[in-house]
Amino acid sequence: MVLHPLWRPFDGGANAARQSERVAFRQTEPGPLQAHDPGWADAFRTVRAAVEAALGPGVRLTHVGSTAVPDLVAKPVVDADLLVPDVLDEDAWLPPLEAVGFRLLFRDDLGGDAHRQLTLAEPNTNLHVWAPDAREPARHRAFVAWLRTHPSDRQAYADAKLAAAAPGTTLRYNDAKAAVVYDVYERVFAADPEHPHDPQPRG
Repeated sequence: MVLHPLWRPFDGGANAARQSERVAFRQTEPGPLQAHDPGWADAFRTVRAAVEAALGPGVRLTHVGSTAVPDLVAKPVVDADLLVPDVLDEDAWLPPLEAVGFRLLFRDDLGGDAHRQLTLAEPNTNLHVWAPDAREPARHRAFVAWLRTHPSDRQAYADAKLAAAAPGTTLRYNDAKAAVVYDVYERVFAADPEHPHDPQPRG
C-alpha cells in the first residue's frame, strides 16, 4: 500500500478531543458563517504586519482556511500558518507575539506535528505555529489550492459547513465537517502527479 506523504487517517472526533489541550479562550468569538468577503485578504495583510512587527520582516506566514478561498462561505476569522525554527522554544517567538496582541490558546500535536494556536482580537485571527518541516501546513496549502480551482468540491465543502453550523448539530463544528474534508483530501492526493496514493475511503 502506498500512501501520500500528507495523508492522515480519518478522525471524526479530533476537534472535541483536543479541547483538553486548551490553555485560554479566544478574544473575539468567530460569529456566524457569511459569504466570502474580499476584505479578508486585507485582514490577512494586517495580520502579517502584526507578526512582522513582533518577529521581524521575512516571516514565513501563509493565509489558509476558508477566508483564503474566494466564493466560499466562512466564519469571519483569518487562519494563518506561521513557520518558526523551533515550535517548542516558545521564549523565542511567543512573548513578542503576545506583546502585539496575540494570545496562546492551544498547545498540542496535530498529526504528529508540534502545534501552537494563538488568537488575535482584531482582525479576528487563528494563528497556527509550526516547524518548517511540519506536514499540516502543507496540507492546508494543498486544500486551499484545490478548493480555489475545483468548484464542485468548494460547493460540497460549503454545504458541509452550513450543515455543521445548523441548529441542533451535536458535533463540534470542525468535527461535523470532517468527513467532507477527508474526502476532498483523498481527491487532492489522487490527483497529485508527484506522489502516488492508494485510495483510502472512510470505513
